[in-house]
Amino acid sequence: MSEDAAATSTIDAVVFDFGGVFTPSPFTAAHAYATAQGVDPDELARIVFGAYDTDSDHPWHRLERGELAMVDALTTIAADADAAGMRFDARDLFSALGDDGIDRAVVIEHVRILRERGVATAILTNNVREYGEIWREQLGAEELFDVIVDSCLEGMRKPDHAIYHLALERLEIDVGEAHRTVFLDDFEHNVLAARAVGMHGIVVGPDPRPALTELDALMGHSGVAEPQ
Repeated sequence: MSEDAAATSTIDAVVFDFGGVFTPSPFTAAHAYATAQGVDPDELARIVFGAYDTDSDHPWHRLERGELAMVDALTTIAADADAAGMRFDARDLFSALGDDGIDRAVVIEHVRILRERGVATAILTNNVREYGEIWREQLGAEELFDVIVDSCLEGMRKPDHAIYHLALERLEIDVGEAHRTVFLDDFEHNVLAARAVGMHGIVVGPDPRPALTELDALMGHSGVAEPQ
């Protein structure tokens, strides 16, 4: 077996985050929203999303675990922002998630090529019930992924190690062989958690192409074609 073939054979599954990988990052949107208000972006992100490197009782975390309805979570967050002298309107903030000029079709093309090569694909996302059907339909998730792990349906969220273990279980990969998988996410702490359970982890930047190049190198091949 060639060196390239041996390297490729060690990776049996690739797991993708959704927001920030297939779409612009919500954290980038929050930063732009705060800057437009002239307030501290880090403080606004903390109020809206909580300390995102932990799993807590912050309303956004509870929303992503399916414990709160979106309207209730957003009402509480808006009140907290108001108390801190900031404005929070969910529609205004998330409108920044529209077209940022970066073509992410290359990520979808990578998923398709992985599947053609016999590599299992999964999506592991912190998400909310009210958006579930929308993002799945927009992405064509049922066609692209063998496994979908959505935090709001599982009652757990990244960076809780349990949700990574669940993704591995559904991929039929033993936790002790987590090194057979790669995880891509735009939030570094989620990638660190994946590495802590034994997965390879890649941080995705605003332009996903460098992360995909890193994925190709890790899997022992390069030059996955971009869509024409």
